Amino acid sequence: MYDKDFIHQNNYTVLQECGLFTDVPEEHLKVLLKDFYLEKWPRQTCLVHCEKFLFHFYIIKNGRVKMYHTDFDSAKEHTIFLLKKGDVFDLFCLLDGIKHKAYYECLDHTEVLAIPMDKLRSWLQSYPEYYKNFLSYAGRSMRMLEENVSQLVFRNITTRLLHLLLKNIDRTSNKLQNINDLPDKELAFLIGSSRAVVNRHLQKMKKMGLIKISRIKVQVEDVSLLMEHLENNRINKN
Repeated sequence: MYDKDFIHQNNYTVLQECGLFTDVPEEHLKVLLKDFYLEKWPRQTCLVHCEKFLFHFYIIKNGRVKMYHTDFDSAKEHTIFLLKKGDVFDLFCLLDGIKHKAYYECLDHTEVLAIPMDKLRSWLQSYPEYYKNFLSYAGRSMRMLEENVSQLVFRNITTRLLHLLLKNIDRTSNKLQNINDLPDKELAFLIGSSRAVVNRHLQKMKKMGLIKISRIKVQVEDVSLLMEHLENNRINKN
């Protein structure tokens, strides 16, 4: 069992590495750290009670959580964000205090650091110079949403899928990350398609030598070839 000092230091590191707190000095961050506590959520945990996020703010320590919308009449679902280590939610509720109608599901066993929303707001009132970090984070999220909408409106399925793969390439290792072990259904939710259509496109990419599929994992064989295929697809579309 981990001792309290180790857990405390580990949680402190999570805050340090979160984009909201990277420039916050130790003495200010430790004031906030004491109000955080750890929650563990099993894989496939669904968080559908919107009120929960009005009163608590979360930072992902380990695992992946998808934020999604669903249409109950058609049973269609669309993943808005795929959240991972260091990502936070719900920033909208923190900034405007209004219930946010979005749903969350754990794609892995997930650990999060949680803090009561009023404690975080109180800390920001004491140190208002850090509001800029939260606004910058919100700005990045809005740009991602803007890009997502543009992809859905203007790009075909092939382009969307290629773009999704390239966006999740680790530039150091050239390996696919974050989505490499997701089932076709989850990939489809990310690009506004269906499982069958995504599977068909992945099999086509496999035959072309762009990707390798083994044990439900997708690997990119040649990043430059993938980028070339994306550019050719855009040219042919025009």
